[in-house]
Amino acid sequence: MVIVALDVGEARIGVAASDELELIATPRALIRRKTTAGALDAVAQEIARAEAQLVVVGLPVSFDGQLHGQARAIQAFAEKLRRRLGVPLIYADETLSSVRAEERLRQAGVRPERLRERIDSEAAAVILEDVLEQRRRERSATGPVEPAERYELDELDELDERQEDDGR
Repeated sequence: MVIVALDVGEARIGVAASDELELIATPRALIRRKTTAGALDAVAQEIARAEAQLVVVGLPVSFDGQLHGQARAIQAFAEKLRRRLGVPLIYADETLSSVRAEERLRQAGVRPERLRERIDSEAAAVILEDVLEQRRRERSATGPVEPAERYELDELDELDERQEDDGR
């Protein structure tokens, strides 16, 4: 299932998406938040473009375990978004996601002047990776789930080509 994660801020919203197999989280977009209505439209378009089946919104839980001002503002935004979507929306703890994202970008050699434009979508990817890992742990705790079809690695390329030919 494709999952889209959002790192919602006052000025910018980072967007990341998983692949269909829920293995990889990839930063996708940075949405500049000039108005709430415009941001909601842009986020809804990104979710539709990704063909997401689940949306995860990062929620900053404070170190005392409470939801304070910023978290409540994010919840208000997310609830407006939920009313527009035809897919489920859940929350995930985003504590330190921006710190982890900045560390990753620095390790990847991103120049300091370019960090600001990339950090939000990278933070969304960090949030999404945490969710994907949690989902893997939950699946392994309940036992292996047999996929409908199994493919060897060399067969995946052929499958991709067939799906492209089919217009997927």
